[in-house]
Order: sequence, then C-alpha cells, then structure tokens
Amino acid sequence: MDKRSNTSRQKRPAKSGGTVKRAVLGLGLIVMVMITGIGCGFLTASMNTKPDLANDILPPASSQIYDINGNEIANVHAAENRRPVKIAQVPKQLQDAFVAVEDNRFYEHSGVDPRGIARALYTNIRGHGVAEGGSTITQQLAKNAYLTQERTITRKVQEVFLALQLERQYTKREILEMYLNQIYFGQGAYGVQAAAQTYFGKDVEDLDLNECAMLAGIPKSPNYFSPLNNLQAAQERKAVVLDQMEKYGYINHSTAEKTKKEEMKLVKPVKKSETGEASYFIDYVTQKLIDKYGADAVYKEGLKIYTTIDMDMQKAAEATVSKLPTYKTDGNGLGQPQMALVAIDPHNGYVKAMVGGRGNDQFNRATMAVRQPGSAFKPFVFVAALENKFTPNTVINDSPIDINGWRPRNDSGNFSGRVTMREVARYSMNVPTVKIAQKLGIDKPIYYAQEMGISTFVLEGPQNDRQLATALGGMTKGVTPLEITSAYGTFANKGVHVEPVVIVKVLDRNGKVLEQNEPKQRSVVSESSAAELTDMLEDVVKKGTGTRANIGRPAAGKTGTTSNYNDAWFVGYTPDLVAGVWIGNDDNTPTQGIMGGHLPAEIWKAFMQKAVAQIPAKNFDGSRSSGYGGVGELEDDHKQEVRKKEDKKKDEKKDVDKKEPKEGTDKSAPAGNGNKPGNNPPSMPPVVAPEPGDGVGKGRN
Repeated sequence: MDKRSNTSRQKRPAKSGGTVKRAVLGLGLIVMVMITGIGCGFLTASMNTKPDLANDILPPASSQIYDINGNEIANVHAAENRRPVKIAQVPKQLQDAFVAVEDNRFYEHSGVDPRGIARALYTNIRGHGVAEGGSTITQQLAKNAYLTQERTITRKVQEVFLALQLERQYTKREILEMYLNQIYFGQGAYGVQAAAQTYFGKDVEDLDLNECAMLAGIPKSPNYFSPLNNLQAAQERKAVVLDQMEKYGYINHSTAEKTKKEEMKLVKPVKKSETGEASYFIDYVTQKLIDKYGADAVYKEGLKIYTTIDMDMQKAAEATVSKLPTYKTDGNGLGQPQMALVAIDPHNGYVKAMVGGRGNDQFNRATMAVRQPGSAFKPFVFVAALENKFTPNTVINDSPIDINGWRPRNDSGNFSGRVTMREVARYSMNVPTVKIAQKLGIDKPIYYAQEMGISTFVLEGPQNDRQLATALGGMTKGVTPLEITSAYGTFANKGVHVEPVVIVKVLDRNGKVLEQNEPKQRSVVSESSAAELTDMLEDVVKKGTGTRANIGRPAAGKTGTTSNYNDAWFVGYTPDLVAGVWIGNDDNTPTQGIMGGHLPAEIWKAFMQKAVAQIPAKNFDGSRSSGYGGVGELEDDHKQEVRKKEDKKKDEKKDVDKKEPKEGTDKSAPAGNGNKPGNNPPSMPPVVAPEPGDGVGKGRN
C-alpha cells in the first residue's frame, strides 16, 4: 500500500506541470489572437490612406555634436546628393544584385517575409532585446521613408504594417524604384544615380556588373564598405554580393569568379567642405552613428551626441600639423608626407584629440591607415618577457644570429655583446629583441598585443604574423594609430586596457537616452610588469632614441621606423595621457629619411607640452614630480655607442649580471605557453621562422 501511495505521489506533479503548460499555452494563444485582432483593425483602418513617399512623418532636424565639456562643436545635417531615376534606367544586373544580397524572396513575399521575421524573433529572444533583422526591401523602404531608426517592438510593428500597405498600393517595380532612389551609399550620396556619379563618375545606366556588385554591397555599412574609404573591405563585400547572385541564379559561377578579380576604377574622392576644428573626429563620430542608426537618423532626427573630445587638446594637436614638411603633392592634390595623431585618457579610454591628416580629404589616417609599426611594436615583446620571469636587468647576448637563413641586424650594423633588456629598449636593439621573442615564442607578444586592442594580426595562411620578424614590427598588415596608442595606454594604466571611447551618450530629439557608453576594461598584464616596462620606456625618453620627446616631466615612450623610412612613429605617455604620432606617405613609398626619434618625437613633444600644461606633473607611481630638468636632444650614433659602453661598465661594476638570471637559462626565459595562470595565450601552431630577408631592418629606431 505504501508503494502504491508513493507511486501516486510521484505522478501528481507531472500531471500538474502539464496542466500549467497547457494553461500558459492557451493564455498565449488568446493574447496572440487579441493582438492579431487589434493589428488587423489598425491595418484595415490604415489601408484607407495611400502612403505619400514625398513627405516624411517627422520634420527633418539637424543633430548636434558636443565636446567633453558640453559645448556644441558641430551641427550635422544632410547635404543630400539625390538624383532620382526611373527603374528602366537602372541596369537589370544592379536590380538583381540588390535583390540577391538584401531580399532574395522580394518577388515572392507580400512585403513581409515570415522566414526572415522568424529568424529575427529567435535572435531577439535569445539576445533578450530587440535587434534589426528579417527586414525586406519593402520594410527598409517603409523605415527609411516614414519611421525613426529606434529599435523597439513598436517601431518594428509599424514597419510591418507600412510594408504591407506599400505592397498593396504599389507594384514590385515601383517599390524597387523607390527603394533604389532612397538608399544611402555614403559620401552624401542617396540613391543609385548619385552613388554611380560619386564612385564611378558615370550614370547608373552605364554601370557594368563589377560596379553594380560593388554598389549593392555598400548600404550594409556605408562608411566601412565605401571603396573610397576602405577598398579592401569593399572588394570583399563585392565578392559576397557576387556569391549571392550566383546562388540565386542571376549569374553563373565563371562570371562571378571573373568579376571578383576585376579591378575597380574609382573617381578621385571629393574634398570635404568642412575645414573647421576636429573635422576628422566629427566625421569619425558621425560615421559610427550612421553605421549603427542609419543616415536618416543622424541627419534628420535631431540627435544630441555627447563626445569625449577636449577642444583645447584638439587645438594643440591640429597646431602640430604645421611642423610637417611638404616634399611632394600627390595626384589628389594632398601634401606628402601625411601624418596622424591620437591622444587618449588611459584611465577611461576617452579619445581627447584626433588628427587624421593634413588637408581635407575623406581618409582618416588615425583610424583607417594600417601601417607597419617598426620598433614601436617592441614594447609588446618586452612586456611579454616581463610577464614570463624576465626583468629589466636580464642579460641578452647581442651577437649575430641565423634563423633558417634570416639574419636580423641592428640599425647601427654593430653588436654590443652582453646587454640588459633595459638597454635593448633604450637603444632599440633589433637582434636582442628577436632573441627575446625567440625564447618566449612569438605567440606571447602577439597575444598580449591582441589583449591590448591590436586587431590587425594575420594568424593563418602562407603569409602570417606568427614569425619572429613580427617582434621588430614586420607585420603582414600593420596597425592603426588609434589601436597602437590605445594599447600603450595599458602600460600607463597599470596593466589594465580600456577600449577607446569617442561617444559618451546619444539622446533623441525628445531627450530619450539611445545609448550611454561606459568604459570597457580588462586586466592584461600585472601592475608590476607594467611599472617595469614604463621604467624602461622612461629611459628611452631620458637618454635613448626618444630624447627629442623629453617634455621635462615623467614620460615614457618608444620610437619606430620601418625599412626604407616608409613609416615613422613615436608613441608615448605620461601618467594621465597617451598619444601616438605617425608620419608616412599615403602610397607607402619611402619618406626622405624621417625617423621616429626625429620628427614624430618632436611633434609628440610639441603636442604634449600644451596638452598637459594644466595637469600637475607627477611620477608614474603617483608621487609628485619636480620634472626631469633640461630637455635633451637626440644623440647621434657615436654618442649612443659611447653611452652604451659607459652604461655597460656601470652595470658590470654593480655585478647586475651576477644577481640576475642569464640568457639561455630556464629561469631566465622558460619555454612553453607562459607561467602565470590566466595570462596564457590561446593554443597556436609553432612559430614559423621568416623567409630569408624578411623583416631585415624593419625595426629601425
């Protein structure tokens, strides 16, 4: 009897649970029916009015951009370049390209694609929020013509109703025509005709398949996929469009592959009309918002955009451009060499100043130029070593080395024998840096650099960065000034990396907060390693390759010059501000002997002296500083050699090498994947030595 009673008790909860589930399901069905009924009633009532796409529901309103102190610095409005055309003028290949990549069931659905909505709902439920997704061409037209860009359930429902109404009132050809005249292509171009003129200098009816595929790929992210801003990304996006066209039967495989290989003939970019202060920063902020909310939201919906820019620092940054010599003028009428400067608060990631070049072109070198860092990469090798039992006084033998035929050399052409890692940093020695990276494994410096925000490494394929030449800055692609400056901020912030921030918050025209950005940070290296590296890089500024950057108060930094003087860098920091300066030609040809320790260091110094003038000087440990005294000049090669010998004698007298582990011992630089829990790089294939000749000379001072 007890057994039957127990069995009965075990069954009851299951029965009760099934009842609850059925009740919830029934209630859900009732709610759905009610919503459907209300929606049908609303839709039926709204069908009586035919949409007039000549008018927007909301009157256009300019957006305002504010600096860190709340002062308005820009009024952003649409300078629309819109030239409507009839659908008959639009090449069939361009129509097909848009349908293939944006809405492959356009000719089958009635304005709303249930499959797309199902995918979007699933994504939203999983993400616990509302995200764009599943929108048909008709829905996009409804959204662009009538609605704000806010991402809410209400706005999505309105979009669906309007799309159904449009499909009832217009033919597919009419809808596609309106859509192609409405869509934003970047560079101020609205519609396919304006885009064809902007990018190719021709009418839309004259576009070939190559150009059609390129145009169809741009609206997904008009700034990023603009071939005038990012040709490589635009080419990759074009390939996606061609693959979609092949998938849905608009072109065959051979045509798709042939078109992918065709070069793109673009017209010269139009110079920016704005020549005011912070124009590159304002453009950068504007494009980030366009990518997120759409052009209409930014240009017509009266957003209030609060940014991180400090206009006093910005003015100081822009004043440094006058120090840049002009050796030649390129085909676009721009003076060469060009430059970029970025300044960031290392504690919260706020970008305080940004110069993307001289002149008024569309290319922001601070955020878009991916250039070889040269010796400016070496601190990532040094900090990886400090995280793996090296110290600033660990001794390395500066002597010839042959790595499968690759023989790195120092810029001076000489070898100094036994040197400490502090000296290696101070004089930017190449061979000892390679030996340190070889002992660690190049994966460790790459790992730490990635954790500090460097996103441009190539880790797979025949040409990749898992080679020792990377230790000298010989990367496959390179780095942007913004990312490497942000990465150095990790050293200034005691080993904690904070992602760059340019937008503090965005409000709509009614004061509703659309976004508010808090600093995103993560601990990358120990505070002790960051302090030791900073101490080493202070030596660079006091008496090494970076003495022209000496601002008379505690500062640390590193020079960088690549082979043939194509790129010159100085990236450095005080306890409260990190700044990076890059100089080079846009076409990646050699400059006239510009080195990182010369002009970039001088520009960095000129900027920093003004930028930190109102900030009390302090040491990196937080104590008050009385300054360094006199500001040094760059030492020539002879003086550097003499100083090296003097420093070496001092170190020998102190018997530093007796107290510290020697190069080659297990204690000095253990092999493997590191020794500190939580700091180990992800599993990677073995490092491949560079081909003979690769990376030689890439780590000039």
